[in-house]
Amino acid sequence: MGTRVEFLNDDHRQERADLAAAFRWTARLGMHEAVANHFSLSVSDDGTRFLINPNQVHFARIRASDLVLVDANDPGTLDRPDAPDPTAWGLHGAIHRHCPHARCAMHVHSIFATVLASLADSTLPPIDQNTASFFNRYVIDDNYGGLAFEAEGERCARLLSDPAKTVLIMGNHGVLVVGRTVAETFNRLYYFERAAETYVRALQTGRPLRVLSDDVAERTAREVEAYPGQADRHLAEIRAILDAEGSDYAH
Repeated sequence: MGTRVEFLNDDHRQERADLAAAFRWTARLGMHEAVANHFSLSVSDDGTRFLINPNQVHFARIRASDLVLVDANDPGTLDRPDAPDPTAWGLHGAIHRHCPHARCAMHVHSIFATVLASLADSTLPPIDQNTASFFNRYVIDDNYGGLAFEAEGERCARLLSDPAKTVLIMGNHGVLVVGRTVAETFNRLYYFERAAETYVRALQTGRPLRVLSDDVAERTAREVEAYPGQADRHLAEIRAILDAEGSDYAH
């Protein structure tokens, strides 16, 4: 898996290790899907050079050195011997080509986010603190067109052109979360899945929902965004647990 020579010669050791830890923890939480789904991270100033997981390798085995370094503007990427999955290239390549604010992108088919994306109305109402933290910060894609090859990826990327929208609820598909760092994006992915679970389980009761006002929901979202250091500490604790277990994720 991967090209260790390239890993030893590049300057992205910290970014690689952070991303590998996010893969490992996503698998541990059961938010992965076999050898599908993809995370990517920009490592160039313009955002077009990015790291992405190797083709069809289980999240639980991905190491820092396995991550593939590609350029969103290189049309020959899929001809490389270490080419990423074509749908990873289609979706993440388009995002890093057109959305420089989206430094990190994480796409999964996690259960509760996908249930939400499968509803005729995929709106996430602010019924608790977690759901409120995404108030006015997501966009819903109602036009699923099949696997995320290049045309579908370009269409999805256009939906994330507004930097204020950090979650794409991919109707009939799953969820894609973007952010400035691995820590911020993974933290957002984690809490979006929790928020979707809360909402889905609340619907299952069949009882009326206690929906927050727009003003309170927006204030809560801003307070969560400004809360100091939580995303960084979340990832640091994950890495500490993996390190204590002797994991090879950072290799």
